[in-house]
Amino acid sequence: MMVQHKAPVEIERKWMVNGWPEGLPAKLAFEQKMRQGYVSVRPTVRIREEETTWTNCTSKPLEAEYILCFKSKGKLARKEVELPIPAGKFGELEDLIDAPLIEKVRRTYELADGLRLEVNHVDGGLPSEFWYAEVEFASVEAARAFDPAAVGLGAYLVDDVTDQPGQSMGDYWESTRLHSLDK
Repeated sequence: MMVQHKAPVEIERKWMVNGWPEGLPAKLAFEQKMRQGYVSVRPTVRIREEETTWTNCTSKPLEAEYILCFKSKGKLARKEVELPIPAGKFGELEDLIDAPLIEKVRRTYELADGLRLEVNHVDGGLPSEFWYAEVEFASVEAARAFDPAAVGLGAYLVDDVTDQPGQSMGDYWESTRLHSLDK
């Protein structure tokens, strides 16, 4: 008898932001430097190096992790499978990709309601640099009902791009890495 397993579903909203949040009632939990690249965008097959550089959480040690990630199509909700991989395998996949990886700095903040705000500075110092924030939820209903003002983020989380086409990191990869290789 074959056992069927279902992939976990990632449910998150995304906002474009300007810089790190200041003077907000959010507690910084940890900061990470990341590098990520795509073996494929449709479907998403991504590698990511996550180096925790500062932490205020006992559950998040100062170390590097290497992750192979698969994601289904979707915007607000999509299936996601993440697998830890050895550093050497990450290097082999990076070589296979043969394009400069996207660099990010992520700060994760704990919100009063138990949610986490992840703020990302992407490709800092490059002409294409930008900032975005995400909050993950347990259900689509909770994601849709979330009001940033209720957790003191009303002035910061204004530009919700969750359902807009072209706002994924895979789309950014295609426009800044793949198209530049075609020239």
